[in-house]
Amino acid sequence: MELNSMYEDELRGFFENKGEKPFRGSQLFTFFHDKKRYDIENSNLSDGAISIIKNEEINKVKIFKSFDSKLDETKKFIFKLKDENLIEGVLMEYKHGYSQCISTQVGCRMGCDFCASTKSGLVRNLTAAEMLSEVYEIENRLNIKVSNFILMGSGEPLDNFQEVMRFIKLLHDERGHNTSYRNITISTCGIADKIYELADYNLPINLAISLHQTNDFDRSALMPINRKFNLAELKKSLKYYVNKTNNRITFEYTLIKNQNDGKKNIEELYNFAKNLKCHINLIPLNPIDEFDEKRPSKLEINEFKDKLEKIGFNVTIRRELGRDISASCGQLRRKVEVK
Repeated sequence: MELNSMYEDELRGFFENKGEKPFRGSQLFTFFHDKKRYDIENSNLSDGAISIIKNEEINKVKIFKSFDSKLDETKKFIFKLKDENLIEGVLMEYKHGYSQCISTQVGCRMGCDFCASTKSGLVRNLTAAEMLSEVYEIENRLNIKVSNFILMGSGEPLDNFQEVMRFIKLLHDERGHNTSYRNITISTCGIADKIYELADYNLPINLAISLHQTNDFDRSALMPINRKFNLAELKKSLKYYVNKTNNRITFEYTLIKNQNDGKKNIEELYNFAKNLKCHINLIPLNPIDEFDEKRPSKLEINEFKDKLEKIGFNVTIRRELGRDISASCGQLRRKVEVK
């Protein structure tokens, strides 16, 4: 395993097994995750400890390109991995601080029609170290501290479950980045068996479900995952999650004109979500080349929101950020080729 994917106790055990004092593991842990550095030869480790880890793997990403939106404060970053693969991430600035959208895989195999990230399929999973490096590279480049993290970049987080959970725990560690669990959001298309696993961790994180359709026929056409875990199975896993954690669920709902914005959808959404502790986040469709559908008008979006609120749901409309640099929801892809 990469040294910078290890928990502190694992690093302490690593050095002890090599005949070094365990506290060297604690020194290395804080060097990686508090100081956010990788230049081991300039650390406070002893020469003996440095010689031990010189042949061990330390993995990080590099910022390959960045783009600044002219419409708002959003920045998009393309990261290059050790194997030359590319991933994207987005930094958003709000009054309360910075939020970062994290990629968890190179590509994605979920196949959702409206999402650019999945169009080239899945290449591989990211390691915890690579996901952390997405954070540290931006913070070091801009001299900032990011407070909120959304696992909603390229990839399906629950399809890379173990590395994502390791990333979250390392990000939370008080001797590292010290991020509150409540400031971390996992977004999933609905892998029900992994939702049960996530519930059993019983962490106070935020869970967002990409719903986007309200019946099995239409959702299976739009999102292939529904053919494996239909809405009834998804709802069962979500009930288990809420009962286990007492966390509120957010339903992400991309509004597509004449596809999922009608009276029937209001009724079906009510029947699906009425007994769940939830919030509905409406997302006007963001354009990609491969999906030839339109978003409803602003008036139609607000009317849909009002109808949901009248039947008892808490509803917001997602603020659109970074559209001019293809940094909005559903638009992230590996678009730039390494020369």
